[in-house]
Amino acid sequence: MTRTQILTLRAEGAVNLLLALWIYQTTGMSWGHYAALFLAPDLTFAAYAFGPRAGSVAYNSVHSYIVAGAVLALGHFGELPLLVALGAILWAHIGFDRMLGYGLKTRAGFNTSHLSLTQAQSRP
Repeated sequence: MTRTQILTLRAEGAVNLLLALWIYQTTGMSWGHYAALFLAPDLTFAAYAFGPRAGSVAYNSVHSYIVAGAVLALGHFGELPLLVALGAILWAHIGFDRMLGYGLKTRAGFNTSHLSLTQAQSRP
């Protein structure tokens, strides 16, 4: 993977973060709640106490745009602003992580993700 591709993936994370912030502000929910919940998905780190497989499954289950999108859709179509807000917070968190270069974890351990693997492959 080239440096340009890696930067593109990080830029996509930034765009997702900004989109999620815009969606959140449409809910009218408190920005204090946003700040308090923004890092909540990282509580899945605790599952690493049960080994790298349990940790990666827990982490990846929460750090997936699929889950965030499903929560957003349920909130939108169910007319539940709280779910829209929670989905937007999760989406923003994932975008922030991707922007910083953190990706879905592998069973090799917490420090190895799909983005770190692609970065390692791009090195000569």
